[in-house]
Amino acid sequence: MTYAILEQLDHYGPLHCPQLDYQQATAYTRQLAAGHYENFTVVSQLLPRRLREDFRHVYAFCRWADDLGDEIGDTQRSLELLDWWRTELATCYDGKPRHPIFVALLPTIEKYDIPQKPFDELIDAFCQDQRISRYQTWQQLLDYCARSAAPVGRLVLYLCGYRDLHRQQLSDATCTALQLTNFWQDVRRDVLERGRIYIPGHVAGEHGLDLDLMATAIKTDDPACNLCAPGLSSLAVPSAGIHAQLPAYRATMRDLVGRTRSLFEHGRQLWPLVSRDIRPSIKLFTLGGQSIVRMIEKLNYNTLQIRPCLSKTQKATLLLRTLAAHWLPFGRTISVAQSSPQGASSRG
Repeated sequence: MTYAILEQLDHYGPLHCPQLDYQQATAYTRQLAAGHYENFTVVSQLLPRRLREDFRHVYAFCRWADDLGDEIGDTQRSLELLDWWRTELATCYDGKPRHPIFVALLPTIEKYDIPQKPFDELIDAFCQDQRISRYQTWQQLLDYCARSAAPVGRLVLYLCGYRDLHRQQLSDATCTALQLTNFWQDVRRDVLERGRIYIPGHVAGEHGLDLDLMATAIKTDDPACNLCAPGLSSLAVPSAGIHAQLPAYRATMRDLVGRTRSLFEHGRQLWPLVSRDIRPSIKLFTLGGQSIVRMIEKLNYNTLQIRPCLSKTQKATLLLRTLAAHWLPFGRTISVAQSSPQGASSRG
């Protein structure tokens, strides 16, 4: 993280935070979104123009909360800052925002009647990351994703005018799958940079994978083997420790990737249930995640050494595929997509 938090805390932190007006705050969220995450820019440009500004405001909240949790480098300090961030959120919902993110976000919250719960759940997840570094069961990991990933999808649905439980549950499946894909993609990085392992202990045990030995092997392996492999470049020669772990690791990852793939497939049922103008953005998230899953499979599940990631060409291909699927059948009617955005309203 080079833009938002470490460089901005002195100016927009707990001890000092100048009051900006709405236009200044909006300019700040626009700069944050444009400068911090390239994929956000691509996806946001697919959104209807009427949603882009509000989407940036929600993204900016998530970006700050995420970085306060993961980029500070001190557990106690991160917890203190996340507690401060929760206080700022509560102040925003009281109608008295102070931080520029919340000055920009409050009109969005009011416009779409967004409840406080998904924002609070995200903060809960980032706090949990400071306290818990391993998960024993698949269900415990899904419970974590229910706070770390699912709220983001629900916030997007609120912005798009959808509040019913059915759409929310389908969105939860997609967001959980995306979060899990990121875990399987970054097993090595999570161990080295954050001391975390998201592979559930019981699942690893079923396949004979010792997570302690795996972590030791990662830490003692040649750092040069920690590669990013757009387009599936060839594997590096494994160290003895990594080599010993690979059979059990591959079996574990095959199991976990299969579960993740099922979540992606379930979440795709959301596509025809959202309006045509937002469907490309939602599709792009899913197709990108599924592409990473396929890359993991082609690597024979060896993300201990190779971090699969999409090349610029692959990203462009996905974008073109999404746009082609959106425009070529122009005029075709999908009856379920014509339902009212409010659907079977279930507020919360």
